[in-house]
Amino acid sequence: MQFTYHNDAGEKSLKIDGDLHKYLFKIRRQDSSENLYFRNLKDNNIYEYETVNVNRRDTVINLVSTQEKIIEPYKNLHIGWCIIDTKEVEKNIALLNEIGVSKITFITCRYTQKKYKINFEKLEKLLQNSSSQCGRSNIIKLNTCDSLDEFLVNNPDTYMFNFSENNINNKKQDIKTIVIGCEGGFSNDEVSQITEDKIVGCNINAILKSQTAVVSVSSIILS
Repeated sequence: MQFTYHNDAGEKSLKIDGDLHKYLFKIRRQDSSENLYFRNLKDNNIYEYETVNVNRRDTVINLVSTQEKIIEPYKNLHIGWCIIDTKEVEKNIALLNEIGVSKITFITCRYTQKKYKINFEKLEKLLQNSSSQCGRSNIIKLNTCDSLDEFLVNNPDTYMFNFSENNINNKKQDIKTIVIGCEGGFSNDEVSQITEDKIVGCNINAILKSQTAVVSVSSIILS
């Protein structure tokens, strides 16, 4: 753990209780004589605290020092991800955070199954845990969009990952925003909204699952 997430990190005094207390002092067996480091993931600071009062169910810690420490991706990448099974999103969201994706907008596309609903609260907790592990000083920003049409209006320079002879490696320096289809891919109408020069593919003959495509594309563009 590079730090521990707490929404109120930066306050002069914090009371650690509940699941966080159990994790720190029972599971991780934190030594009360060692200082703890926290982030709130809203600013760029890391906060050092000392333990002043340890109880069975809660612990009080006081702020010792504050240091600005920015650990962010070198490049901004916005993924427009057509909604898929939310369990698969939850499995892969931490990987995307570690790789350095800046923002994900979940799009309701033509072939999106309407039964899938994004649980933003759960995703944010997964992202907070991910940043605590990898040291990133922020998390992926999450958003939704009702259609690809709307997404393209708001992001006119969007690229599309689809079947194409335009290799993504040759375009990756230009790509700031890219859309990935759901399991059914994109409809013909959706593909027609992107100019041919902004549709990119890769040297893989197999059809990729949406979650595989998202991780692969992000790795290529951000490498």
